[in-house]
Amino acid sequence: MSDQKPKYRSAAWFGPADRDGFIHRSWMRNQGFPSHLFDGRPVIGICNTWSELTPCNAHFRDLAEHVKRGVYEAGGFPVEFPVTSLGETLMRPTTMMFRNLASMDVEESIRANPMDGVVLLVGCDKTTPALMMGAASCDLPTLALSGGPMLNGKYKGEELGSGTSVWEFSEAVRAGDMSLQDFMEAEAGMSRSVGHCMTMGTASTMASMVESLGMGLPMNAAIPAADSRRNVLAWMVGRRIVDMVHEDLKMSKILTREAFENAIIVNGAIGGSTNAVVHLLALAGRIGVDITLDDWDRLGRDIPCLANLRPSGKYLMEDFYYAGGLPAIMKSLGDRLHGDVLTVNGRTMADNIADAECYNDDVIRPLDNPLAENGGIAVLRGNLARGGAVLKPSAATEALLSHRGRAVVFEDIDDYKARVDLPDLDIEPEDIMVLKNCGPRGYPGFPEVGNMALPPKILARGITDMVRISDARMSGTAYGTVVLHTAPEAAVGGVLALVQNGDMIELDVANRRLHLDVSDAELEIRRAAWVAPEGEFDRGYQKLYREHVNQADQGVDFDFLVGCSGADVPRDSH
Repeated sequence: MSDQKPKYRSAAWFGPADRDGFIHRSWMRNQGFPSHLFDGRPVIGICNTWSELTPCNAHFRDLAEHVKRGVYEAGGFPVEFPVTSLGETLMRPTTMMFRNLASMDVEESIRANPMDGVVLLVGCDKTTPALMMGAASCDLPTLALSGGPMLNGKYKGEELGSGTSVWEFSEAVRAGDMSLQDFMEAEAGMSRSVGHCMTMGTASTMASMVESLGMGLPMNAAIPAADSRRNVLAWMVGRRIVDMVHEDLKMSKILTREAFENAIIVNGAIGGSTNAVVHLLALAGRIGVDITLDDWDRLGRDIPCLANLRPSGKYLMEDFYYAGGLPAIMKSLGDRLHGDVLTVNGRTMADNIADAECYNDDVIRPLDNPLAENGGIAVLRGNLARGGAVLKPSAATEALLSHRGRAVVFEDIDDYKARVDLPDLDIEPEDIMVLKNCGPRGYPGFPEVGNMALPPKILARGITDMVRISDARMSGTAYGTVVLHTAPEAAVGGVLALVQNGDMIELDVANRRLHLDVSDAELEIRRAAWVAPEGEFDRGYQKLYREHVNQADQGVDFDFLVGCSGADVPRDSH
């Protein structure tokens, strides 16, 4: 131990030959760490979102051990620490409410502790953006490792896709086309291994965003969680993060505007989740890159969907890996991408994908035979969405992308649930279902309820899709002609709050238009009579959330978290 100027941040804790250094080293020794681990080598924090309440991440204890092996092999000192885990399938009212909380946990844990570099163990939907956002606010050398998708679901000779098949089966039961017993028996076959959703839902989309941003090693997105090669990747992550610390390769050197543009383009090519929009907007805000909804529309407008994956297509993530994974998609995109951007392995993106091959051109379609001509996210504007709204064309019914219909309004999710199954509900297939007060502040938390199930009386007529509009989100595994993230939301007085039953609404995706056919004068009369909904929560984190959350077009981050604070060494604790 010495008082020389420390080479690494952790030396401020473990380096001094004084009382404080004694305290920091001594208490760590009770875990059996030997003296040579405190000799100035890089300390690598392994940020773990393991939890039995987050099934997607329940294998992360084992994954972390493989990362540690790589760190030790490269001469680093790995220290694993837990942060808030966000389980999409169990948490209520929605994990999105807690994404920012988890990001705060990550940020403060990194800044307060002796870390020189960080490995983020991510998987379930919100764990990826939450950990990336928190780490970006500190800007240390950081590498993200996704947990990987489950193996393909199997049931009665059919392949099941998590999420997507749930929506399909649920509608079939409500329409009388599937028995409740079959529905219940399909559960075990759908989730038959460790890992997150094996459809191109939000978890797989965000794993792809990690790789396309350059924040993960090649093949991060697609290797199944149960495949031994996922553990090999974890080992390589451990080795590489030590080198990143030596090179001082921080997140800000990788997360450039060009990297975000690559990710937006790739999201179109994979038919990625609409949830990627709010997550990347928030991440860009943390790292100080100016990305807007207009960039999403401009960059994704002419990008063909090449990944024939559910919910837009046929196959699942296991098939995607065998077909060549994300590098094969990115190589197909050619000069549409910024090939010169730097990635976490120290190479450029062009270098990483140079040798990529496609082994199944039905899973990964060639440019001249795409699954859909436009896989990007369409950003709609008009008097009904002055701040913008989004729609995923590759998951929509083409005939409904230009549609005019009568509004059937549900004031909130409770109103929807109370009336949607009523046989006397006044609704026809050409109508437009409108759901209010499910935005960031309205639910609260911005839940995945935008893909409203159709009324049984509509399903009974063989209709499987209708135009649906809300200020909510939808699961990345969902599908349909669904307009989401309408901003400003109803709860803060957006025009969505003023829509009434019988109003005519025009959706024109080609011209990016979402218009409520009501005069400005009439809207002003309605606004004068509008009363803001009362907040359901008046204490704790949920009160903080309602008071500080930004709108969907700004990424739904907290207003006081936008920007990067760095990771200067704090004052000592003694």
